[in-house]
Amino acid sequence: MSRYFSILFVLALFCACTSIPDYAVRRHTADTLAQENEWEVLRVETQRLPLIAYVPIHFQRDETLALYIEGDGFAWITSSLPSSDPTPIEPIGLKLALAHPDGNAAYLARPCQYIDTGTLPCSSSLWLDARFSETAVTASNQAIDVLKTRFGAKKLVLVGYSGGGAIATLVAARRSDVIQLVTVAGNLDHRRWTLHHRISPLSGSLNPIDHGAQLIGLRQVHLVGNDDQNILPEFVSGFAARNSVPGLFRVINVPGFDHQCCWARDWKMIWRNHVQPM
Repeated sequence: MSRYFSILFVLALFCACTSIPDYAVRRHTADTLAQENEWEVLRVETQRLPLIAYVPIHFQRDETLALYIEGDGFAWITSSLPSSDPTPIEPIGLKLALAHPDGNAAYLARPCQYIDTGTLPCSSSLWLDARFSETAVTASNQAIDVLKTRFGAKKLVLVGYSGGGAIATLVAARRSDVIQLVTVAGNLDHRRWTLHHRISPLSGSLNPIDHGAQLIGLRQVHLVGNDDQNILPEFVSGFAARNSVPGLFRVINVPGFDHQCCWARDWKMIWRNHVQPM
């Protein structure tokens, strides 16, 4: 009987894996989205590893750049089987960047996303337990410097989706040119997140909630869906309880939204109603 169930498990896993778009399809999805909006792919070299960005082909130099950081992507196939490539199936961070309504915007992928991981020093820890590590944060920070120079910007608005919210928060904590931090379903306390979901701790990662004091005085908007079962609203309110400053810090609970729906679809309206006026 145990052999029977083992066979069923293998078959179920095989069916799940065969239904997942491979790396080439996932990369093509992002490239197509970018091309349709007259954006192009840019490989950004950093000290440790390259990162992929998407940027508009045509732009006017402006002192402010909105920089969107992608989520964790396709980190796990199942709860116990890690992916061999973290390139997102659904690049929500990219869709948010493409929907940015006002001024210059650019998109930054996370380490090892949209790159053939077999050709780089891409340890799977960079999308597993060390996804918010010093290595990941430093590489993102260096890539942001490159993008800032490309656009001739002096000030940054950092926007992070899901795990990208953690990276955006950790980057903002070490920069002086960020004028606003925006997270969308952001993982702001991965210790609480892993305990709640009963998954392995991110032992190689920095935790944003431990760096909140470095953000005091920075304008912040943290958006979370009321129906989000991945990043629960109380996770975000817990971050706020430790780090909020009246007048500079807002938590927006959006009714009817979950972890994916419907941020990209309604982003222009959300930006103008909840982010831009701040």
